[in-house]
Amino acid sequence: MQSTDLGNKESGKIWHRKPSPASRDGIIVNIIHNTSDYLPKVLRFLNVAFDSSGDCLIAGDHQGNIYLFDLHGNRFNLVQRTAQACTALAFNLRRKSEFLVALADYSVKCFDTVTKELVSWMRGHESSVFSISVHASGRYAITTSSDTAQLWDLDTFQRKRKLNILQSVGIQKVFFLPLSNTILSCFKDNSIFAWECDTLLCKYQLPAPPDSSSMSYKVFAVTRDGRILAAGGKSNHLHLWCLEAKQLFRIIQMPTKVRAIRHLEFLPDSFDAGSNQVLGVLSQDGIMRFVNIQTCKLLFEIGSPDEGIHSSAISPHGRFIASIMENGSLNIYSVQALTQEVNKPPPPLVKVIEDLPKSMRSGDLKLKVSSGRVQRPAKSRESKTKTRILKQDLTGHFENNEHEFSDGLSRKRLQILLKGYGEYPTKYRMFIWRSLLQLPENHTAFSNLIDKGIHVAFLNLQKKYPIKSRKLLRVLQRTLSALAHWSDIFSDTPYLPLLAFPFVKLFQNNQLICFEVVATLITNWCQHWFEYFPNPPINILGMVENVLAFHDKELLQHFINHDITSQLYAWPLLETVFSEVLTREEWLKLFDNVFSNHPSFLLMSVVAYNICSRAPLLNCNLKDDFEYFFHHRNNLDISVVIKEAYHLMDTTPTDIHPDNLLDVFVALTKGQYPVFNQYPKFIVDYQTQERERIRNDELDYLRERQTVENLQAEVDQQRVEDEAWYQKQELLRKAEEMRREMLLQEEERMLQQRERLAAVKRELKVKELHLQDAARRRFLKLQQDQREIELRRLEDEIERKNLTRSQEAVAKEMREELDAFRRKVDLEEDMFHKLIDTNKTQNQKAQKLIEEKLAKATQACLNTDWRIQALHKQRCNDLQRGECYWEMAKLLQENRRKESEVLNTVMAEEAKKWEEAEEKDFQLESEKKASALADESRRLFLEQELSDALEHAKHPYKKVVPRSQTKHFTSSCLPRTAQLSDISEMDSSLQSSFSQREMQWDTMERDLMERVRNLRQRLTAQARNRRQTPHLLTI
Repeated sequence: MQSTDLGNKESGKIWHRKPSPASRDGIIVNIIHNTSDYLPKVLRFLNVAFDSSGDCLIAGDHQGNIYLFDLHGNRFNLVQRTAQACTALAFNLRRKSEFLVALADYSVKCFDTVTKELVSWMRGHESSVFSISVHASGRYAITTSSDTAQLWDLDTFQRKRKLNILQSVGIQKVFFLPLSNTILSCFKDNSIFAWECDTLLCKYQLPAPPDSSSMSYKVFAVTRDGRILAAGGKSNHLHLWCLEAKQLFRIIQMPTKVRAIRHLEFLPDSFDAGSNQVLGVLSQDGIMRFVNIQTCKLLFEIGSPDEGIHSSAISPHGRFIASIMENGSLNIYSVQALTQEVNKPPPPLVKVIEDLPKSMRSGDLKLKVSSGRVQRPAKSRESKTKTRILKQDLTGHFENNEHEFSDGLSRKRLQILLKGYGEYPTKYRMFIWRSLLQLPENHTAFSNLIDKGIHVAFLNLQKKYPIKSRKLLRVLQRTLSALAHWSDIFSDTPYLPLLAFPFVKLFQNNQLICFEVVATLITNWCQHWFEYFPNPPINILGMVENVLAFHDKELLQHFINHDITSQLYAWPLLETVFSEVLTREEWLKLFDNVFSNHPSFLLMSVVAYNICSRAPLLNCNLKDDFEYFFHHRNNLDISVVIKEAYHLMDTTPTDIHPDNLLDVFVALTKGQYPVFNQYPKFIVDYQTQERERIRNDELDYLRERQTVENLQAEVDQQRVEDEAWYQKQELLRKAEEMRREMLLQEEERMLQQRERLAAVKRELKVKELHLQDAARRRFLKLQQDQREIELRRLEDEIERKNLTRSQEAVAKEMREELDAFRRKVDLEEDMFHKLIDTNKTQNQKAQKLIEEKLAKATQACLNTDWRIQALHKQRCNDLQRGECYWEMAKLLQENRRKESEVLNTVMAEEAKKWEEAEEKDFQLESEKKASALADESRRLFLEQELSDALEHAKHPYKKVVPRSQTKHFTSSCLPRTAQLSDISEMDSSLQSSFSQREMQWDTMERDLMERVRNLRQRLTAQARNRRQTPHLLTI
């Protein structure tokens, strides 16, 4: 066991010599961390975690130093100093170089192992985080403490959800199920819930454990396929839950030494499809026991009571176990070394008895009993030693050819299984193949071959073999390149891609296994194939032809008759290993039998395929039909072919049997691959030299062609430039000619336009002269008309001024009359108000209404008279002006011949107007007299009423004698002798009803309105008469 002290180093090698772990403990290396200070002390590791590849792990100590250990590259590096103890680690994020670490200050940080920088800092917990679970996609993470669990988005490092629970319940663990979108939460009351990650809806809850079990769950583990949950606690019992059926299906009791279980973890296997069968159980005594949950058998254990294990982590591919010991050191275990004893086969039951040579006496025979692997005696061409290998079957008899191999399986049992079912179980086929082929899994040697890169012979593989899947093409290129780097012959083998493709497609997820399977196939089942390189293996094809000639001469003769050689009916099947003519299931079934038998079985399968297809082959007559038959799938039962191959193996004579020339199976050597030189080296070397010469010639040719192409390109470019220059010159010449023609046409057009312009100018000059003459005459006429209009305007202005003076005098008189009238009205109103004051209680409303109506009637009469007079005068003036204009126009047309008559007419009209004015003055005087009479009558009436009211006030109980008087008054606004109608008799008694008074005032109002209408009619008639008078004068 190697031990490495990190000391104060920040980087270095993990081990200094190649590790060789012993099968008893399986320790690859023990890592300790001691300080070299004045007082040295040991820094204890607290947590460890693997990355998704399983070749790197990180570990943190109690001072916050986090180291990265690369087990594949044999290097360690100090990636971070957090200055505080870490409580949990996670290294399987989507970004491979990042990891999560939970610290003692309850925070979670994300660091980068390459840049060694802080990526994010996540806070939110109030107690120590003891678990970090990362989703299979690496996008989400769940951090768990004793009081809460929080879901984080690792793209944004933001908290998405938080699980809060009662303090009395407590959380044991919350984690993602592998390869699924389910979260499992386990609590201290043994309740287990499953949640959907996206929606956080509860999918299901596991039932409570049986009452007979008083165990409290503390630790949990889930298989990689997420189907089985293992739970343990302070007991030596393990509970296995089936998460699909949601029920407890098994309880495993650990040894009595186990009193409590501290940690559980399944051991992954590359060939169990995620249904892990081995469970690691770390108990309180520091020993981690690995048990098979199906057989309930203890397989192996690590740790001891003296060197107990504190915690442990298993790599995802199941090759390494990293354990933190109770003393603070870190142990790395090799699972392969630990399982070597488990997978060791039992002692063989077959004993090999070899016959002595004939030269020795029969009494000197010795019995050789080998307890190891049974081996076939070597064959010698000079003298063949006859050896009988006895093996016991189910009936107790012995058979020949029994082989054993040290990986836990028996070839005899596998052959019995194969003959019974015809094929191996699909679930365990890859494991059986690895056991049959005894693959060494030389990781270092294969890595060296892969590190050499893609071989130059397979750089353009896609052009010859267009494969749709880029991943499959990449794996095929790497496998073929590794084979070419292993042996030069494979870089020139044209059928190697066809030979390796089915295995690459089958093992594309494990390139090491793929390479070793193809290499084992070439070294054993392709023996003597390359002796006639680059031609097909004529010797092997000769064996096939000999066997076919012995078992089916008719078919062989049919091939000979149609010139069909073994290169056509046997070599296509061999170079493609039947992948072109069989389906996937048929091919796997065939190679189950090929790998389980002698290498000659492959050649017998070729012969069996031809014999089983003899009917369609005998019907083929054309070479193209034969080629098509051996390159395409046919309606053939592969079980019949395999059965026929076994029959050929048993019935073929020894002299033509292929196993005389083919060696027995030899596995690849462990550590380094064997040298493969079974080919004519001088031909390969010659071809390599020729290829190198051709490559150099091609490079020279390419350089010369590139130079010629450059010169040709320059010449072409020069020619194009010359042609472009000549085209430009031709275009310029044509453009110049076109411009000249355009200039000539433009000049002709300009001359024509100038001639037309001169003619138009002459016409315009003549028109201008005519227009000037007409304008001058029109201007003279306009001036004459303006003078006449000015004259008429002056005359109208004179008349308007005279009329305005007269109107102002009349208006002044009317204003004086109106003032006098207003004074009379005020006096009447005062008297009337006195009358109303005496009869306040009974006649107030009636008197006020009468007063308002009387005032309105009087005012309306005055306004109407004024408006009628003003309108009448305006109409008269308008009529007079219109008539004057008409008469003046007529007189002007007659050259003012009647000017004297118009003057006489004007004088006559003036005299008549003076007469009318005198008549109106007379009428006005008469109206004034009538108004005075009406005023006096109204005054007397009011005085009489006032005296009656006073007398009634003095003697209210005196009988009042009704008295009716009829008063006649004339309105001052009526012309001539028009008089107002009699006022209806009024009851002088103050006790008459208000309705009678109202009727009387209404009657008076109607009479006044009637008189106003009569006055309007008279004024209208007078105005009509005055308007007709000028017409009469002009006749």
